[in-house]
Amino acid sequence: MRFLDLTLPTMAENLALDEALLEEADALPRGFETLRVWQAETPCIVLGRSSRVQDEVDLQMATQCAIPVFRRVSGGASVVAGPGCMFYALILSLERHPHLRMLDQAHRMVMTCMQTALQSLTPGITFNGTCDLVLNNKKISGNSMRVARNCVLYHGTLLLHMDLSLVDRLLKHPPREPDYRLGRRHVDFIDNCHLPFETVIEALQLAWQATDTTHNIPVSMVDQLVRDKYSQPSWNLQR
Repeated sequence: MRFLDLTLPTMAENLALDEALLEEADALPRGFETLRVWQAETPCIVLGRSSRVQDEVDLQMATQCAIPVFRRVSGGASVVAGPGCMFYALILSLERHPHLRMLDQAHRMVMTCMQTALQSLTPGITFNGTCDLVLNNKKISGNSMRVARNCVLYHGTLLLHMDLSLVDRLLKHPPREPDYRLGRRHVDFIDNCHLPFETVIEALQLAWQATDTTHNIPVSMVDQLVRDKYSQPSWNLQR
């Protein structure tokens, strides 16, 4: 598997790169697999593909705090990211893993591997809800996916040492929640796992056997996606 440790200058570019990596791999007969890691360098809100802004985000507070709002290409609910929040993305081949077309099996496969990797650093991490990683009954990782013709994009966040007060200020209580949340406020439901970024990278590389560091990224596709989609209110605020 190819490994890519790359944070681009803007959130729009980073979201575009995840989609571009999926499209690039999906166009190839066997689609090469990739593990990418990156960091949020400034606070932002990222909506799920079908999220309704008014249902999930306090737009007045976001505007007051000058926090930009983006929308990703995969499902799930809105998240707040900022310094101390790590993102990862996996491009997985459906030819190699045809069972990943079934969403429950895709979640189980990826979450089991992520759980195993992180348990080597912090024992006690569990897989709960649809695709959450949980430590001490608090969510430390949320995830989502997009299935293309030949490949899957599976990506998510890992809370390492982020300012979690931002989440309570910027997000409303979600319209859907896993049973184990028990109605808790964001600040009482999520937590950091307090792990160094580089240590997590090493664990994920080992777990996914991502050793190939030779790569070129689809720069022109990223630029086009930023221009036509991720910089546009018609995409980010469409619902």
